[in-house]
Amino acid sequence: MLLTAASLTSGFVPAIVVAFAAVNTAGALAGPAISAYIADFAHGSDRTMGFTWIRVGWNAGFTAGVFLGGGLIGAIGFVNVALAAGIVLAGGALFIGLGLDPSPYDRERSRRDDPTQPAPRKVPGSVRQSLRILSHDRPFLVLCIAGALATLTVTQWATTFPLFVNTILGIPYILLGIGLAVNGLIVVFGQTITTRLSLGHRHTDLLIVGTLLYVVAFLLLGGFGLLGFAVVTAFYASVVILTVGENLISIPTTTLPSNLAPPTEVGSYNGTFTALTGTGSVLASLFGGFVLMITGNDLLIWVILVLPAVPAVLLARWVADRLPSDANRA
Repeated sequence: MLLTAASLTSGFVPAIVVAFAAVNTAGALAGPAISAYIADFAHGSDRTMGFTWIRVGWNAGFTAGVFLGGGLIGAIGFVNVALAAGIVLAGGALFIGLGLDPSPYDRERSRRDDPTQPAPRKVPGSVRQSLRILSHDRPFLVLCIAGALATLTVTQWATTFPLFVNTILGIPYILLGIGLAVNGLIVVFGQTITTRLSLGHRHTDLLIVGTLLYVVAFLLLGGFGLLGFAVVTAFYASVVILTVGENLISIPTTTLPSNLAPPTEVGSYNGTFTALTGTGSVLASLFGGFVLMITGNDLLIWVILVLPAVPAVLLARWVADRLPSDANRA
């Protein structure tokens, strides 16, 4: 973020692009590490709840950051907001570095690298070993493909959805902003409730139901858009429905890769799952833009955009019976 502030000050577009790419890369690198850290300390349903609290904290910070950033941009400008964000991130990194204890995996790795220490019980493998383990875990790879396809539809919420609502349905920004705030509130106050109600159910079932709720929400919005009435009501109803789906999907996507991983491969499994499902997220904006370009029919737009959810659900259903029952249980 400090590099972003400097690049915005210079106004040099290539530097700005590089700075934003660096921010996104740093976030992508941190995600699997955070997941692996939680997985090292918690198991079973405790692990599921641990990931839930991380999600709640992230969304609370995101909501506060967007609110403060949006308010400060008008007062101090983009550059100073980016600078302030960089300082906050640096403070957070310092706090984590000084206050966070090593995980059991970290301690095992330190023992491996220290010849004066006894041999560790669980030795982390090399990159080649990790790739070999991953390449032979067919159910996990199928799960990753299902997650990528689901993400291709789900991410339309962050890309095509607001564009459709504002430019095609004509809903003003103020009402759109309220809808986004409703999404954040349902996550912050509803995620822990959703997770507790989901304990004992299969992760793959949660993925399927959550994906289908997105499908229902998108088709509801497109249907009322085509009919041309009650579009604001349909917008808020779709936000509520898809946010419940979001809360459900977050449980398997954060927890299941860690559950399926061998003890020394939690980081590599989380990294692989994030990378493959992230492909769906990257392609979502291109897919949405293409669909908006080829048709102006409100309902047909969303019928096409939810098509990837069909093979996603079928693959998740196929893999459900091929995963260890204890690992696939929330």
